[in-house]
Amino acid sequence: MPRTLVIVGTPVPGSFTHALADAYISGLRAAGESDVVVRDLATTDLPHDPPARTALRAPDGATDHLEPVVAALVDELLAAEHVVVLFPQWWGGQPAVLKAWLDRVVLSGVAFRSTGTGLPEKLLRGRTARVVMTMDSPRWWNQLVYRDSAVVQLTRATFWYTGVKVVGVDRLTVVKTSTPEHRAAWLARLEARGRRDARLSPAAAGRRSAVRTGDISGSGW
Repeated sequence: MPRTLVIVGTPVPGSFTHALADAYISGLRAAGESDVVVRDLATTDLPHDPPARTALRAPDGATDHLEPVVAALVDELLAAEHVVVLFPQWWGGQPAVLKAWLDRVVLSGVAFRSTGTGLPEKLLRGRTARVVMTMDSPRWWNQLVYRDSAVVQLTRATFWYTGVKVVGVDRLTVVKTSTPEHRAAWLARLEARGRRDARLSPAAAGRRSAVRTGDISGSGW
């Protein structure tokens, strides 16, 4: 089964977010962990119609009532041991394509189950995650004005709630004024993160290279 699921959470093809994902995957491969599935939301055709209320739940994990593309995305998530989410911060939050993925895939009955106590049964326990966010806001502005809301939503309201352990968060800023040297340093950082995360599980050893995606390298915002 795929160990790592990489979510590229931008609607812009060939973006710098894609380049960061590519660098991260290079680090995984260099460390011998290359069983990776990449979900590029710039090319994923999620249903645009408002979902029926039943499509936001998967009782007892059943997904046969979901659209086939959504059911396949749920299967990708459940098959992963490690999830990496990369996205640009837009308007203090996440791009709509990433929010749509969260709303349609991280479902009640699949990722968590209500218990009636106010605390969930966390169905994704045993998995880890990394969050990578680029932004044009200075770091102090993101903390003081936005309260780091885009990251908090992922790390606390989504991953903590469903039992996923976040092993790290990278906030890369300021992208719009960054130099080629800045970007090269960020790419090197993501490559190093990939090498590090490949050692999270003993199952990493000995796996063959099998990255099931096209070339996602890119430059520019």
